[in-house]
Order: sequence, then structure tokens, then C-alpha cells
Amino acid sequence: MREFGYQRAYDVSGAVALLEGDGEARFLGGGTNLVDLMKTGVERPALLVDVRELPLDRIEPTGDGGLRIGATVTNSDLAAHSEVRRRYPALAQAVLAGASGQLRNMATVGGNLLQRTRCGYFADVTSACNKRNPGSGCPALTGEHHNHAILGASGHCVATHPSDMGVALAAFDAVVSYETADGPGELPLADFYLPVGETPHLETALPPGALITAVTLPPAPVAARSRYRKVRERASYAFAIGSIAAALDVQDGLVQDVRLAFGAVASRPWRARAAERALIGARADAENFAAAADAELADAKPLPHNGYKVTLMRNLVVAVLSELAEEATR
Repeated sequence: MREFGYQRAYDVSGAVALLEGDGEARFLGGGTNLVDLMKTGVERPALLVDVRELPLDRIEPTGDGGLRIGATVTNSDLAAHSEVRRRYPALAQAVLAGASGQLRNMATVGGNLLQRTRCGYFADVTSACNKRNPGSGCPALTGEHHNHAILGASGHCVATHPSDMGVALAAFDAVVSYETADGPGELPLADFYLPVGETPHLETALPPGALITAVTLPPAPVAARSRYRKVRERASYAFAIGSIAAALDVQDGLVQDVRLAFGAVASRPWRARAAERALIGARADAENFAAAADAELADAKPLPHNGYKVTLMRNLVVAVLSELAEEATR
């Protein structure tokens, strides 16, 4: 591990000032991803700015009926919060599915959004990787890729984003707030992650040196009936091979509102907008749920060893939406 400096920040402006113009400095939240990457040599910051003491650890209602979640709220506190569980149950379920209890006690909301891919080639500094070393190639294209992307990838990178929390936030139109030396800013989560394209090393649209300060969930009545379902290769703590955050409002047998987002299928949490459009006004039955899944997955480009994900995601859509539709009739 490279020798590094450490400073603790106690106010937002001071934290931002410590990183201003320093491309080798990083903000440190819980460290559950960053420190691991430092140990393997993937991340080599010269300075860590600890932001855990910043006053960003509250979950508060917004004036319009949404929730504002501070960036240093731990994953454990987020999942346990009564209003999160009541208004956005899929978010609480996603967080609980995301890691071990020990990691959730440390990991922060802001850090969760910025965690890096778990692609084995990315984590191995002896391997080529366009995300880690632009222009060096993507060995996963012809190598080990059974858990890699089927949507939105490119010939430069087929890695997936590992966040469970991010999938639920994508389904509910979350907005990320940040602070820079030039002042505050906001990014809808839909615009937060950049397309892979030819520059997979550029992962987010955050300005250089920006500090995430909060994530805001707008009011979404449909979210009160929502669910997160995660499929993984073992029942205990593991990253997803496919996941879904879904919310459904059914009136008189017809879909009035629906939210769908997929995890472990793309370089970012994948909002399934084609499937949503196909379902609005349709009868809430398994046939239409399958057709909506097919509409979303029509552009999937699986690699030789991850085509199973297309079937997996189709089955997840049908299963979870069918469960929610049945609950709506009780």
C-alpha cells in the first residue's frame, strides 16, 4: 500500500477545500470499498480526508413528502429507519441484501454510490483493464465474464456496478446533492453514472473534488408497495448475479403506475423504462409482465457465458410483479 496522509474534516466547506485541486486525494467514509482497493494497489491516494464527522448523518422528510438522506448515514441506519421502511420498503430490503451486518454498520450512503466494480480483472493490477488503465484492453470480453453486463456495455468494458442500494434509488428517481468549491449542485441518479462508451474509467458525472452531501427521494406513493429481490450464487453475503427493485400500483386489474430497475446487468443501476412504458394501462398479469421484460431485454447483448442473465431477469420481473399484483388485490 502506498504511504498516505490523513486528515479529518468537521465541516463540508473544509472537506471540499482539502481536496480542491488535489487529484491524488480521496474522501473517506466507511472505507469498506476504498480501503480494500488501496490494499490491492488499485487505488493509491496520497491523502485521505475523513468525512465521517460531518453533519450529514440525518434522514429527514422533505416539504413535498419525500425523504432526504444524508451522505454519511450508515447503511444499517438507512435500512432500519421507520420512514424508509414504510415509504420505500424496497430500499430497506436492498440495503439489507447488500452486505454483512458489520459492513453495513460502517458503509455510508455516499460511499455506496461510489463503490467500484468487483470485476476480477479490475481488482488485479497485473491484468489489463480499461477502467483502471485506459487503453490497456478488457480481458473479460474473452475471459471470465459469467457475471458481467448484458445491457449498456461496450467493447471497452463489460463490468457491472455492484450496488444493491443504487438499484432501489434508481427505481425511485433519487437525486444526488453534492458540494464543490464553487458551491452546491444536484444530479438525478439517472444522470449520475456515465455511459461506458470508450471511457469506462470515467464513471460518474460528479465534478472533480465534489463531495456527495445527500440523496433525496421524491414523493412516490407507488413506492409504498415495493420489493427488492436479489439472486446470488450463495445464500449468504455475496454480490448479485441479477436483482430487481419493483413497485406496482394496480387499480381494477390495470397497472396505474410501475417502477422497475435492474441490478448486476450493467455498469450502472439500470432503470427499466421500456418495461415500465409497456405496462402502464395494461392488465396486471404474468403474460404482460413477461412481455414488458422482453421489451426491456430486447437490446441485451450477452457474452458467451452470461446469456443466462436474460432468462434470469425475465423470470425476476414476472415473479416479483406477480407477487405485488396479488398483494394489491388483498
